[in-house]
Amino acid sequence: MVLVGFIAFAALKPDAGSPIDAYASASNTSADCAKLVSALPATFNGYESKSVDGDVVRWASTSGGEAISLRCGVGRPDGLAPSSKLQVVHPVQWFITDTIDGRGQAYVAVDHRPYVAMWVPINAGNAAITEVSGIIDRTLPRAPLDLG
Repeated sequence: MVLVGFIAFAALKPDAGSPIDAYASASNTSADCAKLVSALPATFNGYESKSVDGDVVRWASTSGGEAISLRCGVGRPDGLAPSSKLQVVHPVQWFITDTIDGRGQAYVAVDHRPYVAMWVPINAGNAAITEVSGIIDRTLPRAPLDLG
């Protein structure tokens, strides 16, 4: 009975959302963010048409998994420091801000302004972040790393 209750709870619980939903917002980023959002692709392989809700863009999974999400205009990541490891993806430098085992990773693009956060669920592959990196590089101005 307890096992059945746990399974029912897990199946019916609301979507936890991505960590980037809770990131602080920066100010005065609307024009640059609007330009980025309009340049983003309508779909990714395995993900449906983008939906925009305020400052969050989501692409729902076609297989029922977690959505890819993006927020333009987040604040500078607190953990970004001179010793931080950055990942370069076509040619944007990303700082991993959150890793949730079994769910995915959150990244923040730290060498363009405004800052852009992206949630990539597990099994989404790297095509989405690669494509978004190219769009960030074409639409947002480069900026020096702010290592605190």
